[in-house]
Amino acid sequence: MTRPLLVDPEDRSQPMQVAGFEITTLASTEQTGNYEVFHQVGPAGKGPGPHFHDWDESFFVVSGTVECGIDGNDTVAGPGTFIHAPAGSTHWFRFGPDGGEMLTMTSQGNASKMFAAFHEAESWDNPDRSAFVELAASYGQTVGL
Repeated sequence: MTRPLLVDPEDRSQPMQVAGFEITTLASTEQTGNYEVFHQVGPAGKGPGPHFHDWDESFFVVSGTVECGIDGNDTVAGPGTFIHAPAGSTHWFRFGPDGGEMLTMTSQGNASKMFAAFHEAESWDNPDRSAFVELAASYGQTVGL
């Protein structure tokens, strides 16, 4: 059984550096029982390439712009825009020209563990793509090649 959760700003986990942008876990599946919430902030051009996984993922753009695509439908999303990528859909995003900020929600619990593994894996300045693809696969994510 889950318990009520209140996360004050000073109690948040430290941001993880993943592929050139920051991801802060606000709530993990261990805390909620069945979903996760993240705060993501990034500079222009940063974000994951095409990938898919067996969990739903939704984004709410807080500031800046986020260029994204889901199953070949591409768009530029501004503040206040909500985007939903159903489980199994191929999707990607990158922060727009002035960077961006968004909240991300996922069903199931693999995302927080996967982001932590990415953060710990290696320097993102010069990533080993094959190691990254293999690590993503170990958490149920398939990266487009």
